[in-house]
Amino acid sequence: MQSEKASPFFMRKFRSFCLFLSLFSLITGALALCSCKKQERDKTDIPSKAEIICGAEQCERYFPLLKDKHFALVVNQTSRIGEKHLVDSLCAAGLRPDFIFALEHGFRGQADAGAKIVDGKDSRSGLDIVSLYGKNKKPSPEHLQKLDYVVFDIQDVGCRFYTYLSSLHYIMEACAENKVKLLLLDRPNPNDYVDGPLLESDCRSFVGMHPIPVLHGCTLGEMARMINGEKWIGDSCALHIIEVKNWQHGQSYSLPVKPSPNLPNDRAIRLYPSLCLFEGSIVSVGRGTTDAFQMLGLPDSSYGQFSFTPRSLPGFDTRPMYQDQPCYGLDLRQDSVTQGFSLKYLIYFLERTPHKASFFSRAAFFDLLAGNHRLREQLLQGLSEEEIRRSWEADLQNYRAKRSLYLLYK
Repeated sequence: MQSEKASPFFMRKFRSFCLFLSLFSLITGALALCSCKKQERDKTDIPSKAEIICGAEQCERYFPLLKDKHFALVVNQTSRIGEKHLVDSLCAAGLRPDFIFALEHGFRGQADAGAKIVDGKDSRSGLDIVSLYGKNKKPSPEHLQKLDYVVFDIQDVGCRFYTYLSSLHYIMEACAENKVKLLLLDRPNPNDYVDGPLLESDCRSFVGMHPIPVLHGCTLGEMARMINGEKWIGDSCALHIIEVKNWQHGQSYSLPVKPSPNLPNDRAIRLYPSLCLFEGSIVSVGRGTTDAFQMLGLPDSSYGQFSFTPRSLPGFDTRPMYQDQPCYGLDLRQDSVTQGFSLKYLIYFLERTPHKASFFSRAAFFDLLAGNHRLREQLLQGLSEEEIRRSWEADLQNYRAKRSLYLLYK
C-alpha cells in the first residue's frame, strides 16, 4: 500500500529531473555553439599568409632535371635556398655545375656598379667563373657547346635599367642559338608597378634593351616569356620556369639579401627607380656612403641643410662622385617613399640649379636611363610631373595589354 501511494511522488520527481536535464542539455549546447562560432570568427579574423617559396627553394622540381646533365649557373649572392647558396646546395646533392657565369657586381656581389668582372675561380667551390660583364656580355658557343642547361637564379628589382634583365636577354639569345635549355628559377618583383616612360629604339643600350617602361611590373620569369613571345631575340629560347609559390602581383616582398652593394635595404630598392636617373646629372645619389639611393646632394649648401660626405668604401663604391667633399641636399631615409616612379626629386634639384642646361652633366647617359630624349627636354622646359606623365600614358596602356599576355602570377 505504501509503495502504491509513493509512486506518483517519484514520478513527479522523475519528470522534473528529466526536464532539468533537457534544459541543461539545451543551455550547454547553445553555449557550445556560441563558442564554436566565436572560434570560427577568430580564425577568419586572422589572415592566413602562406610562406612565399621562390623557385630555387623547390628543389624537388628541378634537381631531377639536372641529374647526369651538364649545366652552368647564372647566380650571385641572392641565389640562396634559405641560408645556403644554390651552388653549395647543388654540390651537396651531387649535382656539380660545369662552371658559373658572373654578371654585374660579380658572383659574390661585391664589385662596384659598372666595374669590370673578370674570369676566375670561386675559392669556396673550386668552380670556374666566366664573366658576362666586361668585354663579353653574351655566352660564347664554346661555353655552351657541352651544356644541356643554363640555370638562371638572380633576384631582380623590377627596373628596366637594372642590368640583370639585359644579361638575361643575351643568355636567352645564346641558348636559342646553341640549342641549350634555360632553366629559370623565378623570384618575386619587389618594385611591382607599371610606371614611367617606355624605351624608344634609338636609346637602346645595356641599361635598357626592350620597349618597356622604367618599372615593367614583371618577374624575370615573366620577362623571359615576353622576350620569347615578342621575338626580341629571334628564335625562341627553350624555357623552363620554376614559378614562385604563394606570391601574386600586388603583394609586397622584402628581399632577404641585398641585390647589389648600393641597394642595401627595402627603402633604397623602392627609391631606386626614381633616383637612378640622377646618375646622368650633377647630383650625387649617396654613393660612397652606406646609405646610397637614400640621399641626394652636391657640393652647394643652397640645395638643402642636410649634408653627407662621400668616401671611398670598398664593397660599396671605391671612387664615388664628389669623393671627400661635403654634399648638401635631401635626406630620404625617414621620408615616406612614393610608390612606383616619381619625378619630384629631379624637379626639386633642377628648379634650384641656376644654369639648367648644366644640370644634365651626362646628358646622353641620362637619356639612355630615361629611354628617350624627350624626358630631359620636358624637364628643361619646366613642365610639371602631371604634364609629363600624360605624355607617356597611352604607351603605358598599350604596354599593360601586352604584359597581360605573359603574366604567371595574375
